Amino acid sequence: MRSLTLGILACAMLVPAGCGRMGDSGLNPLRWFGGGAPRQQTLEPEGGYPITVADGRLPLAQVTAAKWEPLYEGRLLVVTGLAASKGWWDVALVTEVPMPRGRIRADQDGVLRLRLVGKPPLADTFAAANPPNPASDMATVALTIPNAALAGLREVVITGAGNAITLRR
Repeated sequence: MRSLTLGILACAMLVPAGCGRMGDSGLNPLRWFGGGAPRQQTLEPEGGYPITVADGRLPLAQVTAAKWEPLYEGRLLVVTGLAASKGWWDVALVTEVPMPRGRIRADQDGVLRLRLVGKPPLADTFAAANPPNPASDMATVALTIPNAALAGLREVVITGAGNAITLRR
């Protein structure tokens, strides 16, 4: 008789505790030992998304040419530039607005803004002291733009340190 009374009393306590808003309460015995609602899952990395990336590359002195090359999966943007001195390396096209790696998209106006950047030679070297030869020191970089990004793209603006080139689609 005594165990039957305790069993009925335990069930009577657990049923209302698990119902309604009582489930969020501290009176719910299912939450007493760390159980309860799981934490909300997110894809955001711990510490948040990086706002800017410390790249360390500087804009090249001039953007001399830009052209489109057709590809099966989109278009290839080929850009040629001339640096301020010999010896520039790690030249690349980067977006002016930080975007996730491998995902390029135009802004609301349909304009994709890119910068032609590279790393200069060390200050005390022969390459840093001599001006570039346009015949041999041109830097050529290519960027693949997929069909999904081309859908909303009207034009591309490529900026260097001294000039900018606009290429319409």
